[in-house]
Amino acid sequence: MINKIITAKKQLENSEKPMIKLVWSYKRLIKYVISGGVAATTDLSLLFFFHDIFDIDVVVSATLAFIIAFFVSFYLQKFWTFRDNSRDKIKQQMAIYFIVGSVNTAINAWAMNLLVNSWHIWYLLAQVIVAGSIALYSFIIYKFLIFEKVQ
Repeated sequence: MINKIITAKKQLENSEKPMIKLVWSYKRLIKYVISGGVAATTDLSLLFFFHDIFDIDVVVSATLAFIIAFFVSFYLQKFWTFRDNSRDKIKQQMAIYFIVGSVNTAINAWAMNLLVNSWHIWYLLAQVIVAGSIALYSFIIYKFLIFEKVQ
């Protein structure tokens, strides 16, 4: 079974098909987007679940959902996207990851205020622009600072 997996991986890496080569070359970025999507889905689903099903206050529900989604995001990014299986720096990594997320939240609020209230850009387009920008530089921070591989 393991030999079949290794063979399949080598075939993907050496594929002559342009689409497979393109996807394979961006696999970490694709995993990053998928991980973020899973975390966002977790956040929204739990918010709905806590608030609509259990009738918990919306602020408490949002806080609980955010905390759980934070851990989902951190563990997916650490172990799946960036394949950092070390456990020795996990507390420091989590703290920095949380700080980056907190700064991103403040930047998001500031940028949305600027784009929507000052520049009069449609709020959904503004959020796409802001979220895309934040996701891009966060990927770089995660890859090179938080989950860097020590050689």
